[in-house]
Amino acid sequence: MRMLESRAMSLAVVVLAAGQGKRMHSALPKVLHPLAGRPLLAHVLDAARALNPKQILVVHGHGGAEVRAAFAGTGVEWVEQARQLGTGHALAQALPKVARGAQVLVLNGDVPLVRAQTLKQLVAESKKGLAICTSDLGDATGYGRVVRDARQRVRRVVEQKDASAKELRIREWYAGFLAAPVERLSAWLSELKPANAQQEYYLTDVIGLAVKDRVNVATITAEDPWEVAGVNSRHELALLERAYQNAQARRLLEAGVALADLWRVDVRGKLSCGRDVSIDVNCVFEGEVTLGDRVRIGPNCLLRNVAVEADTEILGYSFLESATIGKRCRIGPFSRMRPGVTLGDEVHIGNFVELKASRVGARSKANHLAYVGDAEVGERVNIGAGTITCNYDGAAKHRTLIEDDSFIGSDTTLVAPVTIAKGSYIGAGSTISRSTPAGQLTLARAKQVSVPGWKPPRKK
Repeated sequence: MRMLESRAMSLAVVVLAAGQGKRMHSALPKVLHPLAGRPLLAHVLDAARALNPKQILVVHGHGGAEVRAAFAGTGVEWVEQARQLGTGHALAQALPKVARGAQVLVLNGDVPLVRAQTLKQLVAESKKGLAICTSDLGDATGYGRVVRDARQRVRRVVEQKDASAKELRIREWYAGFLAAPVERLSAWLSELKPANAQQEYYLTDVIGLAVKDRVNVATITAEDPWEVAGVNSRHELALLERAYQNAQARRLLEAGVALADLWRVDVRGKLSCGRDVSIDVNCVFEGEVTLGDRVRIGPNCLLRNVAVEADTEILGYSFLESATIGKRCRIGPFSRMRPGVTLGDEVHIGNFVELKASRVGARSKANHLAYVGDAEVGERVNIGAGTITCNYDGAAKHRTLIEDDSFIGSDTTLVAPVTIAKGSYIGAGSTISRSTPAGQLTLARAKQVSVPGWKPPRKK
């Protein structure tokens, strides 16, 4: 255990995230653009943390204040690259903060799907000198080509703008990750010169310097093209989003979930499913969502931080957020659950019903056209169409209590704070502003009046 801890304490991860992302055509810093509902940089930091490093340093530049604010309190160290003079210059800003004797792993903040296992292999190989991640999958356009000698030893990496026609035909390209001892990297970075087409300090030039110093350059080849794919445009981001979501869909299918279409489901967080769960098309799952056995989700639903127990059906076009749903419930279509909703077993919430910060007991029903907010609803309660709880007086929220076995007639207004006692019947069209007695019928209607001889106005 002490040996493992010692190794973990000797690793520093530096994430280069200072780029402007001009091709995104956006005021938002590139690393804050969302993939699967989270910033690109968040995915990279997750992979870094899986290695248990001693330090994680993020080099920021364009939109630095926004980037820092988005990751406030996450434990990373921030390094500013005030002038963007290239990737080598960016790393040089961070290395003075790295402890002596550490191994340094360099990542890019716009390559979000890299796997922790690949990075672990890269760090392990770097103990011999310098290790880089390469790929020969997909299109190499835009990437530095890996130049090898006749014995297939790495000699250097040449960036595309500086490559010859022959070098541009090389299929193997540098994927943007490298690892080496901090002392070695510091020495090589001090030798960099901006003698290239972009007049920048290229980090890739350290590979040629390592070869010059007779340092072993090891390569780790990425097995999945998507884990080394960077984001430089909205088109590339959209392609990466579909690749990520398709991988999530395959995972669900392999776990036994029935998907109507593996191309039309989005998981933007963590989705856990029991046995025989079915999900129709165009459903979105955000945050942490748990679906129990035999849960059925209809088309075009959004669930955000929701737990649904067994045998419940959520019909199409329903939106549930921060809610807990019991067993054998039926929800929707066109239902909305706002944060703070808890439903007991066998509850029916129908079309165009909205609930907020409310608890609904077992076998209660609100089948259509109702709003229930800041309420405690007992068991076996029926809430008729057009019923609303008036929970807000313009300054504060108030609670409504509807006890077991109550019947709320259609088009009823419940003015909180109010208690509907057990077994109460509320006549349709009533406005209830005082608590009701148990087991009685309560009416609160204006007197009906007909006006003899009345005639409608006529246009002149």
